[in-house]
Amino acid sequence: MSHPPLPDPLCPIYRNSLIENPKRQADLDNHDTALLCIDMQYLDAAEGHGLFRDYATSPISLEEMAYYFNRLRETVVPNVHNLQNCFRAHRLEVIHVRIQSLTRDGRDRSKGHKRLELHAAPGSAEACFLEEVAPVGDEIVINKTASGVFSSTNLHYVLTNLGVSSLYVVGVYTNECVETTVRDACDLGYLVTMVDDCCATVTPELHEATVKNLRNRYARVVDADAAMTEIEMRLPVAPEMEHVFSHPEGV
Repeated sequence: MSHPPLPDPLCPIYRNSLIENPKRQADLDNHDTALLCIDMQYLDAAEGHGLFRDYATSPISLEEMAYYFNRLRETVVPNVHNLQNCFRAHRLEVIHVRIQSLTRDGRDRSKGHKRLELHAAPGSAEACFLEEVAPVGDEIVINKTASGVFSSTNLHYVLTNLGVSSLYVVGVYTNECVETTVRDACDLGYLVTMVDDCCATVTPELHEATVKNLRNRYARVVDADAAMTEIEMRLPVAPEMEHVFSHPEGV
C-alpha cells in the first residue's frame, strides 16, 4: 500500500530564511552574485575521456553514457552557454571550477581522487574546458582535486574578496561535485540557486533525487530561462554589450 509523502515540518523555516530571503535580490541588484560552473571539462563531460575513455572497462553502462551525453549535448551545454553570456552581458562574475592537479604526476591529488584514479594534469586534454562553455577573457578559474571546491581550494576567500554572497551553480555531476558545492556554499552562508537544466549526471534518477534533496532546503531550484529572465529584468545590459545582446541564443 502506498503512503502519501510525509510533510517537511522545517520547510517554512528554510523557505523564509534561505529561499525567499530578500537579500538574494539585493545581491543581484548590487552585482554581488556570481555563476559557478562546475567541472565542464573533457575529463568528465566529453566522450573518450576519464571514465568514458574505455567503454569495455567503464563502470558506466552504454545506456547511461548515451543518456548523459545526450543531456549534455542537447540541454546542459547550450543552457550553460546562454547563462554564461547572460551573466557576462550584465557584468556579473562567471567563475569556472575544474579538476586539475598541481603536478604532472598528480601526487598532490586528494586521497579520494587517487583511489578513484581521477587525474587531469596541467596542460592535459582532460583539464581543458569544453569549448562552448570555456572561460572568456580574465574570468576566474579555480582548480581542485576533490569533489568539494570549498573544502579543497581558496574559493571562499576569493568570493569574499569579490563581495559575492549569492551563487548560481551549474555543472556536473549533479549528485557529486555539484551537490557538494551547493551544500557547502549554503553552510558557509551563501544564498544558492541551482539551475536544474544546467546540471547532469549519468542517470535521471540520480539527478532527480539530488534536486529533490536540495530544493527549498539548501538551494532555490530554477531552470535556465527563469534564471536569465530574473537577471534581465533587474539589471541593465552593459553598454558595450547592447549591440550584441538581446536574449542569449543557443549553441
